[in-house]
Amino acid sequence: MASIDLNADLGEGFGRWRLTDDEQLLSVVTSANVACGFHAGDAATMRRVCELAAERGVRIGAQVSYRDLAGFGRRAMDVPSAELTAEVAYQIGALEVFARAAGSRVSYVKPHGALYNRVVHDEEQAGAVVAGVLLADPALPVLGLPGSRLLKLAGQAGLPTVTEAFADRAYTDQGTLVPRDRDGAVVTDPQAVVARSVDLALRGTVTALSGSRIEVRARSLCLHGDTPGAVDLARRVRERLEASGVRVEAFV
Repeated sequence: MASIDLNADLGEGFGRWRLTDDEQLLSVVTSANVACGFHAGDAATMRRVCELAAERGVRIGAQVSYRDLAGFGRRAMDVPSAELTAEVAYQIGALEVFARAAGSRVSYVKPHGALYNRVVHDEEQAGAVVAGVLLADPALPVLGLPGSRLLKLAGQAGLPTVTEAFADRAYTDQGTLVPRDRDGAVVTDPQAVVARSVDLALRGTVTALSGSRIEVRARSLCLHGDTPGAVDLARRVRERLEASGVRVEAFV
């Protein structure tokens, strides 16, 4: 039987402002990418999400990013390698405090936004992220795009690697994500997102923006929590996956 993990970006608020419906999404997903305060999130939010995730048996992941609250971590930034390494380790460590207090632990690391896309190709920045993960915990799995420099360097460093796919993001023919500032970069039709989820889980393929079919072999499927109707869409995706014979379970 095919199996896949469902992950979502959670804890993406700050103070009184909340962007994601964390409680409802945690009833659907199997892994939670928790914002660690650099692109979103704060101490109270991190603690709350960790407690909710632990109660539901959802794995907790550190979603590390550039220090960019104003830009939600989606702006390109040039951060020196040593600084980025320290900041990645810092974010993981901050989340680990709240995960352990909730009776769980940080189970993996996933970059966010501009950093996620940068480490697909940038050897130096990818190496800095890997060094940060090693500094925090040399056994932590790293979640990323298939074929990325991040996963290659993480594997070479002895870190477990987990490939990830996106049902609601458009792909290029090369298997990378279409930049968000291009038309069609985000798939908004719920039926299309559900259908793409099943294709990715069962066949490891998806239709690129050009219309061509490309291979995307992934162990985890990301469901964005900041899109309108995210909870309902996540439920529909999980229901269709299970109805199609796919076992939905955490990768760790």
